Amino acid sequence: MADDAVAAVEHVFRQEKGRVLAGLMRRFGDLGLAEDVLQEACRKALELWPRTGIPDHPAAWLSAVARNAGLDHVRRAGKSVSEAEDVLSCLPASMMEETHAIEDDRLRLLFICCHRALAPEAQVALALRTLCGLSTAEIARAFGVAEAALSQRLLRAKRKIAEARIPFGLPPEQELQQRLAPVLHVIYLVFSEGYCASGGDTLLRADLCAEALRLARLLPGQPEVQGLLALMLLQASRGPARLSPDGYLLTLEEQDRRLWDDALIAEGLAVLEPALPARAPGPYQLQAAIAALHAKAPTASQTDWRQIHVLYGALLRHKPEPLILLNAVIACAMAHGAAHGLAWLDRLEAVPSLASSHYLHAARADLLRRQGDRQGALAAYARAAMLASNAVERQYLLRRQGEMRLPLV
Repeated sequence: MADDAVAAVEHVFRQEKGRVLAGLMRRFGDLGLAEDVLQEACRKALELWPRTGIPDHPAAWLSAVARNAGLDHVRRAGKSVSEAEDVLSCLPASMMEETHAIEDDRLRLLFICCHRALAPEAQVALALRTLCGLSTAEIARAFGVAEAALSQRLLRAKRKIAEARIPFGLPPEQELQQRLAPVLHVIYLVFSEGYCASGGDTLLRADLCAEALRLARLLPGQPEVQGLLALMLLQASRGPARLSPDGYLLTLEEQDRRLWDDALIAEGLAVLEPALPARAPGPYQLQAAIAALHAKAPTASQTDWRQIHVLYGALLRHKPEPLILLNAVIACAMAHGAAHGLAWLDRLEAVPSLASSHYLHAARADLLRRQGDRQGALAAYARAAMLASNAVERQYLLRRQGEMRLPLV
């Protein structure tokens, strides 16, 4: 029973932390206090549940215990319990009033995490930690920084929220647009971590993908919001086909497209369609348009790589980032031949973040394989496997390497 209790607490903390924490933040207006009392509730659950059994609604149990702990904290600060209850249920209008049609505590917490008073890197880390329950180690790995440094970044961000007295509410209409970009960025990072985990033994984390989709659906229907939602829907549609029955990672070329989720594809295309006539193509709309071309291709060989290459060129003007450049090179190779792509990959070796990334070496291995250079492909697959931090991706690269060692027939 003890193991069941531990598993239940871990599941609730991972799956429901964002919702419970956002509710506590709304009630107490103090992110540090909300996190502390939630941790205290989890400790009590680990003490009690092995003896009393797991509640029917464990998230509600944690929320109630954490709320009571918070009230005790307020009382110790000099108020009576009844006075504290009265104060906490009647927070200032600036914190409780609805300033936008979106009614969701987690979305309010997301906007707090993405407040302009916080550094951009702190915004992302704080949202991943508070809303999605990612551990400090997981976030540090995703950012490529030391865990201790990430802990300090999170601590400074929470201190800044308290010092700046950032209210628990959505921004006014005039601020919403400028605050939207970091929110979209964070939502997509959450989805990306769920779609392809940065480390560990699991490739997919459906809980993070679902949370990202849920948050995106709550945002106002502007073109880039629609682009992001469409992109995530179209990528999520491939989920059932991304792993073989044996658990091996399958590339787009290898996937059985009959397993793609037609409902998600139809929703993604329907969401993207009204965004395009606005003629304000931002990076998420462009990425969604690329995903749509993959979704519409009946087979891998029928993919319109030339159009995808053009779209990546447009995307690079918005986001001249190394991984996007690498994807543009791959599209170039698929559209115009492996030799073109390999020539570009040689230049990308000078980009430090790519030279140390398994993605570049995996791309090189694949293009060398297509050219028939077995020795070159073997070396590139070995290098990529050594750099990959996700076990499923590493297994895929080693499998490819093993296939290249098989004698030709």
